[in-house]
Amino acid sequence: MKVCGDVMRNPNRIRDPIEDQVFLVIVYIILAITVLVMLYPFAYVLSVSISDPAEVMAGKVSFFPRGFDKGAYQTMVNHPVFYTAYKNTILYTAVGTIFTLFFTSITAYPLSKDKFQMRSYIAQIYIVTMFFSGGMIPTYLAFKSMHLINTFWVMVLPGALSAWNVILMRSFFRNIPEALSESAHIDGATNFQIFTKIYLPLSKPILATIGLFTAVGIWNGYFSALLYLNDNTKYPLQMILRSILITASVDPSDKGAYAELTHSPTESLKMASIVISTLPIMCIYPFIQKYFVKSLMVGSIKG
Repeated sequence: MKVCGDVMRNPNRIRDPIEDQVFLVIVYIILAITVLVMLYPFAYVLSVSISDPAEVMAGKVSFFPRGFDKGAYQTMVNHPVFYTAYKNTILYTAVGTIFTLFFTSITAYPLSKDKFQMRSYIAQIYIVTMFFSGGMIPTYLAFKSMHLINTFWVMVLPGALSAWNVILMRSFFRNIPEALSESAHIDGATNFQIFTKIYLPLSKPILATIGLFTAVGIWNGYFSALLYLNDNTKYPLQMILRSILITASVDPSDKGAYAELTHSPTESLKMASIVISTLPIMCIYPFIQKYFVKSLMVGSIKG
């Protein structure tokens, strides 16, 4: 500490040019403005959700809350439909993400091997599916013929395998040195052992990246539920959020489980829905961010 203090007090030490100091000040100012612009929507949503409904209706809430009222949260959290939808969304997201990572990894592994002679043809077939699909009605009829309509699996299986995810993971697998596989083969390891004990542990960055995108997509998705589900006990959270955000309120003529949601102020209820639906993703992201950044770095260096 004494040495550091002497260095700091040394007038002969090398100083940064004035141009660099000005540049850093400008960068920090721009960064601060950007952070404020990005944080304002979240602050506004949170403030409205906990502010006094009278202050909200009067338009007096901006960045900081006015008064305090947790009625919107109590109405939504204590309601059985909201709890059921939240539970369904967690199950859809967890199972769907696991299935996506499983099917994507076992599909991308053989496609990354030069010894697999059919890999180029199969990869081309996957690419075609990225640009052409069967259409909404044929897809619905196909799911209906397989008895998937209004079931748990209709929310999980259709998105379990994505051509784009397969291409990403195949590219990552091809960046892993082939010498590792050859050494493992010499030691008597099978292809399954090489895949599970070498490739998967080295692929945590791409697995975390694909898992994050998949989880966010399932968590925020409502269109599949809108098409394929007709039982409100199987609805995900976003179906209720959609009803609140698009229709501005839940239909008061509905005498079912949605009726109690109409007792809370519309604006507070909308903002509380946004906070509750986005909070889990915001809590999980910091733990996955390091793998996400590492995946981008590896792709930029080796690509």
